[in-house]
Amino acid sequence: MTAVVEENTVLEFKGRMLMMTVLHLKTLDADVLREQLDRSLAQSPDWLREVPIVLDLPGDDVSVVELALILEMLRDRDMNLVAVAASAAVAEPEIRALGLGVVTLASARPVRTEAAPASREAPAEKEARAKEARAETLVVDQPVRSGQQLYSRGDMIVLAPVGTGAELLAEGHIHVYGNLRGRAIAGVRGDTSARVFCQQLNAELISIAGHYQVAEDLPEEFRGQAVQIGLDGEVMQFSSLRRN
Repeated sequence: MTAVVEENTVLEFKGRMLMMTVLHLKTLDADVLREQLDRSLAQSPDWLREVPIVLDLPGDDVSVVELALILEMLRDRDMNLVAVAASAAVAEPEIRALGLGVVTLASARPVRTEAAPASREAPAEKEARAKEARAETLVVDQPVRSGQQLYSRGDMIVLAPVGTGAELLAEGHIHVYGNLRGRAIAGVRGDTSARVFCQQLNAELISIAGHYQVAEDLPEEFRGQAVQIGLDGEVMQFSSLRRN
């Protein structure tokens, strides 16, 4: 199919990504949930309240009343809830009646989401604020395995391989001194100067400040190579780390 773009078009679809975190509930016990949630918020209060969250319910039957109480608990703590994962536990109309969207996880069916309103903050101001917000550098000396998600409020340095299905998120740069097979997401708060460095590029996804490329789009000449990746405007740039 050929896309036709009119000269006076007022909209444009772009390859941008809105980062979301899935909050998987293993129980509906309100006291247990409240205790563990408050502990997590005390450890990472900023990013947990800022990142859009998809709520994944347990497989057991969940009543609308139970879901409403859980949503009230999360909203009372200023969690940025945007959707509930589709399941047989609660019907989609009931979820939407509670003010949330419905998405399908681990499915080949694409999920349609509305674009977020554009920020009025100037790009230079946004980048400066993102740099000031960097608070730490996280150093990881163990392999990052499938299903693991690591987050750093500053730069992240990984001294071991990153497996398929693993996810690295950093507000600053990401350095991987090994094989990068998972997802590397740098500049998650909008820092367009953030970069990704790795010794072997075999990633599922590379993202910088919302701009991303999936595995199929990565340049063939850089696969398995030591590279650095940054942004030039809205274009992702790859360059070799090996000296001739």
